Amino acid sequence: MRCNPKQVERLKWFHEARFGMFIHWGLYTLLQRGEWAMYVERIPTEEYARLADQFKPRRFDPDAWAGLAVEAGMKYVVMTTRHHDGYCLYDSQVSDFTSVKTAARKDFIGEYVKAARKAGLKVGFYYSLLDWRFPGYWEPKKCKDSAEEMVCQYHAQVKELLTQYGHIDVLWYDGHWMHSAPDMNLAEFWRSKEINSWARKTQPHIIINNRCGLDEDLDTPEQHVVASAAGRGWESCMTVGDQCGWGYIHHNPNMKTVTQLLQHLSTAASGDGNFLLNIGPKPDGSVRVEEQRRMLAMGQWMKTHGASIYGCGRARLSGGMLGVWTAKGSKGYLHIFRWPGEEAVIPCVKTRAVSARLLTTGSKVRIRHESNGRLILCGLPKDPPNPHTSVIEVEFDGVPESIPEKDRAAWLQGKAQ
Repeated sequence: MRCNPKQVERLKWFHEARFGMFIHWGLYTLLQRGEWAMYVERIPTEEYARLADQFKPRRFDPDAWAGLAVEAGMKYVVMTTRHHDGYCLYDSQVSDFTSVKTAARKDFIGEYVKAARKAGLKVGFYYSLLDWRFPGYWEPKKCKDSAEEMVCQYHAQVKELLTQYGHIDVLWYDGHWMHSAPDMNLAEFWRSKEINSWARKTQPHIIINNRCGLDEDLDTPEQHVVASAAGRGWESCMTVGDQCGWGYIHHNPNMKTVTQLLQHLSTAASGDGNFLLNIGPKPDGSVRVEEQRRMLAMGQWMKTHGASIYGCGRARLSGGMLGVWTAKGSKGYLHIFRWPGEEAVIPCVKTRAVSARLLTTGSKVRIRHESNGRLILCGLPKDPPNPHTSVIEVEFDGVPESIPEKDRAAWLQGKAQ
């Protein structure tokens, strides 16, 4: 799959970045049961709306959020401007259900944008197309006027977001599905081509994801890391805790370890993809300690190993049982998830290795070439130098690639073809 030249240009920074922060925060945090609480618990619209009278986050500090992203080694942030409950974190002119017109009396999105820019981060807006408050979402054929009103709201609010806050780097759609009409042409229902064409004329640089019924720039695998076809932009979004909790859940003990999160990051980069890791701030705006600790630990790892992530992509080499490879130019980076001991063996390497070093410690690694294109990395420490993921940087005499095995049995005789 090939990108057109304009798409290649606008994705340049995105491929260099590789690591971003997702922020899910809104009215639903007051319930402390996740962002889907209104629907899952079937809370009537008027009852749910009364939560806005209580939403006065005293510890909202977007500078702290942006600072955490920077410390983690992230290069961009994407924040929810409005989730499926319809509550806007900015001053929308086509809705009264906003943070500016209710108790908070604050444009949270405006402050978020300012903080992200000050921290040197690229800025992304999450926006949910659907709004649970509209009967037309649930019964689009039965409630046609309501469905049309919802679509018009979507278009109007995207225009607000892309004209009120200056340069926006990512438009991250969600909620394009239709539960009651699974066979519906989603792009036609939402008139996504129309609004996206407007968005690209207004902000030609903007990156748009695929959750609007159209492919656009990015695929968005959720809660797992699966690479798209070569040449296609993609980004794996993931929570630190359980997969059902993007927004704050008070008791969420099933937290991923730092090791798991770093391996997801490495795996995404090895497939030319990005890793968008979520935080779900508390109702008062603070970030739970468990998420902070993990982000900061990832940042420490990135300070030493960032060269193996930023701007890196696919390496045509096998990591086998060891882990995954990333590459940039003639350099390959072997991310070792399962430390082999004093030698690491990589089979079927076509490009000759010139030198190697442990990126983790800076110490030199000896190299040896054997039959079947096996590259042997020698003199490694018995135990892994990093408790999460250790990386060996290998300099090749060209772009690293494997020997294609045309005869899959040839290796038995010590031959690689």
